[in-house]
Amino acid sequence: MKNQPKIETILYATDLGEQTRPVFRHAMALAKLYNARIIMLHVVEPMSDTAKTVISTYLSREVTEEIQKKAVREVLTIMKGRLEKFYNDEETQADESTLVKEVQVVSGMPSEEILRVAEESGAQMIVLGKSTRKVRGIRVMGSTARRVSRMAGMPVLVVPNF
Repeated sequence: MKNQPKIETILYATDLGEQTRPVFRHAMALAKLYNARIIMLHVVEPMSDTAKTVISTYLSREVTEEIQKKAVREVLTIMKGRLEKFYNDEETQADESTLVKEVQVVSGMPSEEILRVAEESGAQMIVLGKSTRKVRGIRVMGSTARRVSRMAGMPVLVVPNF
């Protein structure tokens, strides 16, 4: 096909929730279709202001910051290990050659980090789950998927994961 979009890198963003596998399988199918590679991303949200305030009541600011930095490093390492195990299990089950080019775990606001990593990595597409919740009995899209799909400068595939 003449003007087919060129997709070499797909950013797959995951919260590693219970419905992660179907979303990842969509990313793998697209990667196979386009002969692309996947960057897997998990974003660890920062400690809330409330939690920081409670901790700072008992400890100095310096000690609080050091504890937080150490905890974030440990969480990032643990989550990266979980993400790597997840994709190794999936690729083994699917009998695929390695489609995953890179695994990243970062700390920050999910929508901001997804958009930042997508742009910095030169991804041509983002794949993420819908992460729905019910409001008055109606399923609504999660805020991260909504923000990413609205702000991204590339196609975004939002896969229902319920």
